Amino acid sequence: MAAESGHRRLRDSDIRSSLVRHLRNVHQSEPDTVIRHELGICAGSRRIDLAVLNGEIVGYEIKSDEDTLARLMGQVHAYGRVLDRATLVTTARHVDKAMSQLPEWWGVVIVACQDFGGVGISWIRDPQYNANLDPFALAQLLWRDEALNQLRSLGLGKGLSRKARHYVWIELAKALSVPELRAVVREQVKTRIKENREWPVGRPHERDGVTSHMPATQ
Repeated sequence: MAAESGHRRLRDSDIRSSLVRHLRNVHQSEPDTVIRHELGICAGSRRIDLAVLNGEIVGYEIKSDEDTLARLMGQVHAYGRVLDRATLVTTARHVDKAMSQLPEWWGVVIVACQDFGGVGISWIRDPQYNANLDPFALAQLLWRDEALNQLRSLGLGKGLSRKARHYVWIELAKALSVPELRAVVREQVKTRIKENREWPVGRPHERDGVTSHMPATQ
């Protein structure tokens, strides 16, 4: 059994701020890396707590001392449709039970209070590459106009201008291989984030906006 995490209960905001600082340090020499809070997937039915986009789309799911694991398996299924790699970031309260539920490709990070009041981050298991991406779910990461423009660039947009987004996503998922779709989606979402065209996420403790474009300082 993992040891209890420090002297106080860790909240989402405690973990998130420490994780963001850590990721900024890791990726500070990568100007093309972007970080996005609450990235919507599967037509907005799920949100990834923290997504890092560079040559891959990597997601971090936070389970604080105030959370339960009730939604974890549903999140694992949804994230597995779109993420190249995924990592659970949690406390000693949840880590043992969570690890028994996670697939092997998920990474695991444990966080704990430190004596000086900060939050320490320790890697228990590195994430592995997810080879089972869902083309339709990947296409859903694009807005309708983005997906339609991509189809038009391939000469495949005829008859879709008045179609609902669902049908546009279906056609895009059929038109491209998974590696091609990964690259298109990744670059389009990164561009959208860099240009600050993503929907607001409403995280009041995030005072520097909803996105971060490397390099950044805090």
